[in-house]
Amino acid sequence: MPLALYALTVGAFGVGVTEFVIMGLLLEVSRELNVTIAAAGLLISGYALGVTVGAPVLTVLTARWPRKRVLIGLMVIFVVGNAACALAPTYGWLMAARVLTALTHGTFFGVGAVVATGLVSEDKRASAIAIMFTGLTVATVLGVPFGTWLGQHFGWRATFWAVTGVGLVAIVVMAWLVPEDRTRPQASDWRADLRAIGRRPVLLGLLTTVFGYAGVFAVFTYIAPLLTEIGGFDDGAVSPILLVFGGGLFAGNLLGGRLADRGLVPSILGTLAALTLVLGLMTFTLGNQVTAVVFTGFLGATGFATVAPLQMWVLSKAEGAGQSLASSFNIGAFNLGNAVGAWTGGVVIDHGPGLALVPVVAALFPLLAIAIALIAVRPGRRPLSTPACNPIH
Repeated sequence: MPLALYALTVGAFGVGVTEFVIMGLLLEVSRELNVTIAAAGLLISGYALGVTVGAPVLTVLTARWPRKRVLIGLMVIFVVGNAACALAPTYGWLMAARVLTALTHGTFFGVGAVVATGLVSEDKRASAIAIMFTGLTVATVLGVPFGTWLGQHFGWRATFWAVTGVGLVAIVVMAWLVPEDRTRPQASDWRADLRAIGRRPVLLGLLTTVFGYAGVFAVFTYIAPLLTEIGGFDDGAVSPILLVFGGGLFAGNLLGGRLADRGLVPSILGTLAALTLVLGLMTFTLGNQVTAVVFTGFLGATGFATVAPLQMWVLSKAEGAGQSLASSFNIGAFNLGNAVGAWTGGVVIDHGPGLALVPVVAALFPLLAIAIALIAVRPGRRPLSTPACNPIH
């Protein structure tokens, strides 16, 4: 795999830390800025909204730019946004800075996925996407715990300064390693691109992403209370167990890429089926601490094994200039799934059937995703295949 892929991974790492580290710093932020925990939690929702809106808008606005310039420009905005978070004097300023930073998220991963597939041969494209997304998994495994520790010991602003530094490093390595476009991208008609997004196979792919990933976050959002209240673990055990989740996530991401390279349809259906099974059984395994740890790792593995196949699916259905926009929309779909899953888990906890059955309810989401995927590939329709993505020119 070319070194340019790992330059993209550095940027993905920084973006991943920014998205999730705030979860571990809500208490510190709420105390310093004099807001409630619930209000601090809205910083997560604000980020998700920024991703959903920013992905298609920035992708359209930068469609005529060379892709390397787009990636570096997005990382510059990322650096400015995180520095603004570190300097934010009030809650409102912090929210605005979070939304600004989030605007870059979807387009970075969307354009980055197209760049990644253009750097390798056709039979390694899903693996290339998985390697880029490894930055997100490493952020979850190592970056978020370290960022939380840093914020708890040196103040939450120190964490955002650290992420700003990661962004600066990403700018340098991408400028150095990512190849220049040999020709400018073809002029893109955003109306035609939107029509491509509106095609039935693309919409079904986006829906599959939303529902498949909603199942993961319905449980992951509430993993701490599940482990402590249902599993009987001490609070101090949660962080080490989350390392197991992160390890599974890392392995599942790479496995999903390899499976998608071998067969896109089987990988989509197989990874979603595995996720459904893990979620369905998780409620019954949390009572035993050994199986609780094991299934937390399985959740990470099966949840992220779906990422590369689903991203490839959408790319395969959005031909030509519509690929970058479709890819960005799919990143937005992942984030919408996060929001839907977290909201559903909260409803299950507050209004029944209760915390213990959150995983069982969550299993309905990937099951629905499988049904949507089967509709998309039913007889009489062109089967899913690995896309002939345009290379970097």
